[in-house]
Amino acid sequence: MSSSEYTPVLLTLSSLTPALALEVLPHGLTIHRLIVQADGRTHDIVIGPESPADHAFQKYTNSVVGRYSNRVEVGTHKFERKGVSGEMTAILNEGSRVSLHGGPTGFDAVEWTQLNASDPPTLFTQKELAHVAKEGGSHAFFRLISPDGDQGFPGTLVTEALVALVAPEETESGAKEYDLGSVVLVYRAKLKSTTKAVTPVNLTQHWGFNLEASQKENQTGDDALTVKTHTLTIKSTHIANRDSDSLSIGFLPSPGTVHDHSAKLIGDGYPKMGYDDYYKFGQKAYETVPTRLPVSVLESGEIDLLGDLLKSKSQRLEPVVELSSAKSGLKLVFDSNQGGVMFYSFAWTDASKGARKKIHGGSGERGKGDSYGAGSAAFLEFHDPLAAFLDPANKDGEDTLLTSDELYHNYVRCDVRFAPPAA
Repeated sequence: MSSSEYTPVLLTLSSLTPALALEVLPHGLTIHRLIVQADGRTHDIVIGPESPADHAFQKYTNSVVGRYSNRVEVGTHKFERKGVSGEMTAILNEGSRVSLHGGPTGFDAVEWTQLNASDPPTLFTQKELAHVAKEGGSHAFFRLISPDGDQGFPGTLVTEALVALVAPEETESGAKEYDLGSVVLVYRAKLKSTTKAVTPVNLTQHWGFNLEASQKENQTGDDALTVKTHTLTIKSTHIANRDSDSLSIGFLPSPGTVHDHSAKLIGDGYPKMGYDDYYKFGQKAYETVPTRLPVSVLESGEIDLLGDLLKSKSQRLEPVVELSSAKSGLKLVFDSNQGGVMFYSFAWTDASKGARKKIHGGSGERGKGDSYGAGSAAFLEFHDPLAAFLDPANKDGEDTLLTSDELYHNYVRCDVRFAPPAA
């Protein structure tokens, strides 16, 4: 463990009012704090420990997940994409059948390297880097090199990530809702290989939100810090059908069920065990913003997928998820080129373990018994379908496989908005 691994990299729009700021750790590319200032209040809208170093003991709390999101059955799996064959051996780290979130030591548990002028990004074109430098806001690039055989995955994978804040759009006079700025996450990856190769790749940010946790009146009582009072919209058509070990076995329609999140309170029809489900989006966003491109575009410089993404006013994909709180007046609006979102209501947490931030009413100390309880966060993890490479129906399509001829492109943008709560 290096000291820099847990030293926050600060991104801020604090020169603007209201302010938006983000602290990201090289350890696991973890979002430690997401600070919003609105209506005279300061909110930290992601849960987690007070001390950055305590993320070593609270896995999957706002960290990246890789090489592969969610669950894959343990054992050796053969696969093929566009004539390139490969195999992986998924390693057990949950129950008796499951390899979870990339294996025992995934991308969440290692240190990413922050890039700089002497070691610049290599998976973004000069056109894209020009946009990053030009647009107002704040940003940082990070890199992780995963060696061949890492956690059973074939091929050396180079992954680079852009974490950026985008300045808010100017709010018109008399508007009932204010734009506070946006968080943009972009993941790029390519195989480093002199021969034809293929590997599964399915990244996400495993971030957990609570838009009311920083309000002291919501920090005590039997249902303290609940997200059941949040309103959630997910524009999905199906949810993943999963077996007793949560391994995917197809899809079930979501409309008209408890999984029909059409601007309803999370607490309405809340399942006994909470939510831990993958929602497949109705729109095929990747047809407009691809998840893979020919790797040759890096040499030719032909692509520019950041121009609109890093502007406050731009033509982007339609939002697919909205999370809001009538109590705090905060709203998060997400768009992404991924095929769906995992919604987890923090059902399996144990408040006697871990640590809770002081701004959320906790002691900030690990092991004090005052951490976050079940239902205290809404984790919204944007990625492609679970274990898609094991479903023959996805062959050569959105199969979550990446060949050495391809560049992986995954993005999510979160617009932060505020509407003053009714008196």
